[in-house]
Amino acid sequence: MAASGCHVAHVAAQREVLEATELKKTFFSSSCVAAAMAARTRWSALAASALIQCFAGGSYCFGVYSPALKASQGYDQSALDAVAFFKDVGANVGVLSGLLAAWAPAGGRRHPWIVLLTGAALCAAGYLPMWLAVAGVVPAPLPLVCLYMLLAAQAQTFMNTADVVTAVENFPDRRGTVIGIMKGFLGLSGAILVQVQRTLRIDPGSFILMLAILPTAIALLLMYFVDVHSAHQRYNKKFLDAFSLMAVTVAGFLMVVIICDQVFVISSAGQSVCFAILLLLIMSPVAIVVWAQRSESKQREEPTSEEQTGLLLHEETAQQDSENASSSTPLAGSNSQDMLSEKAENLNVVQAMCKLDFWLLFLAMACGMGSGLATVNNISQIGGSLGYTSRETSTLVSLWSIWNFSGRFGAGYVSDHFLRSRGVSRPFFIAATLLVMGVGHAIISSGFHASLYIGSVLVGLCYGSQWALMPSITSEIFGLNHFGTIFNTVAVASPVGSYILSVRVVGFIYDKESPQGELACAGKHCFALSFMIMACVCVFGSAVAFVLFIRTRKFYRRVIYARLLSFVDK
Repeated sequence: MAASGCHVAHVAAQREVLEATELKKTFFSSSCVAAAMAARTRWSALAASALIQCFAGGSYCFGVYSPALKASQGYDQSALDAVAFFKDVGANVGVLSGLLAAWAPAGGRRHPWIVLLTGAALCAAGYLPMWLAVAGVVPAPLPLVCLYMLLAAQAQTFMNTADVVTAVENFPDRRGTVIGIMKGFLGLSGAILVQVQRTLRIDPGSFILMLAILPTAIALLLMYFVDVHSAHQRYNKKFLDAFSLMAVTVAGFLMVVIICDQVFVISSAGQSVCFAILLLLIMSPVAIVVWAQRSESKQREEPTSEEQTGLLLHEETAQQDSENASSSTPLAGSNSQDMLSEKAENLNVVQAMCKLDFWLLFLAMACGMGSGLATVNNISQIGGSLGYTSRETSTLVSLWSIWNFSGRFGAGYVSDHFLRSRGVSRPFFIAATLLVMGVGHAIISSGFHASLYIGSVLVGLCYGSQWALMPSITSEIFGLNHFGTIFNTVAVASPVGSYILSVRVVGFIYDKESPQGELACAGKHCFALSFMIMACVCVFGSAVAFVLFIRTRKFYRRVIYARLLSFVDK
């Protein structure tokens, strides 16, 4: 009996141990899930989006691999410009990505990872067969190469739309800043990808294969973290400033590396060290995420500090308050009141296209973005006609990415500052940057020594500025509900302007100036007339943007500015 009692006690003890083990496993498993869920915050979404943007801009490297494409397929300049046009269409016509980003299941919420997954698939489907064509494995006629380029460039719009829309919805009160960060990292991606190519010594043909693999892998690895979080939650602006500082640091480091590479002969070991530092800087947002999440988790356990800033009201509540504020200040005439109330609505893409402001913005973007794309698409050919070496033209492509970033980040940050402090509407900055862009085109047209360097700085800065300003203006005038679709529809202006200016103006004049029977043209006369025409186009676009500024001045002061007052000062 004693032995039997001991046996029963032993079995009971084993059962308790097993139950305790299972309880620990369950607790450990639930803790892991909780930790994984806690890792998905607005900060992790911002960091993941920034990293995806760093490698998503394959279309900005067209100047690097276009000579290999032209030589392998035997294209003349007009044929190459046709391929570049389809690149511009794919990289800028993001209506499909906007519709997919706006879609949500009934009663559910949006899923940015679906948009990113689609972009990853398109990236591989476009660049991989293009590489096979350049390598001579599979022959491809010009229409098929144009299709490959269209698919590859569309990948960029899907990734960009998912990242930008998610960032704006997570930080609606700082949309100019977060759009500048997202667009800025996308602008830097060209220089980053070129650094990868130089460090690994990848030839231009194999570079196309790299573009098929690297952005696809990054998007697939990080798409889980890109998600929309509640805008009700407060946040500390210092973490957003840290993201901005990291973006500027990456851009500054890249500029130093590019200039040093041009002035000095950097050994392969030195280049590897520089690339390792660049990778550490690119990964630095992860440290900001850890810092932010630890800080916020501590503040949840303690009483909220007065220094912690963030959103106080939801966008709809803020909009209602701004309408009350605007109604307390009577406008001159009922027509002005109607105009302001119409702009305050969340319009869909069809309703937006029925507004004059939409077409004014579209026309201004066609002039600015179209001429900017025409410049970057032909920068290798311009350099060749002026006697630049292939290394110098590659440096120009990399520096273009730096100026592009500086314009995107700077315009978003500066326009946010002046809007919040003085109520200056963003269309004013579009008008100003288009004037400066016209000066840049005129400098390139002159053809004097270093004109391409100086002109590309001005054109790159102003071109990048418009990519930060246009989405911000779209979200403010037409609302956030269909923001992704509307700003991608306005972006159609970019390939439209590029086709007219790049194919019908630059390509046509270049081929006309080339000696009969030759595909290359040498001398400043090859592009002088083209860029003088584009300078005039930019001046016209500036006038159009100024009209938009006059029309939206009161709306920005009495609706957007009043809405910003509903947020805590940061």
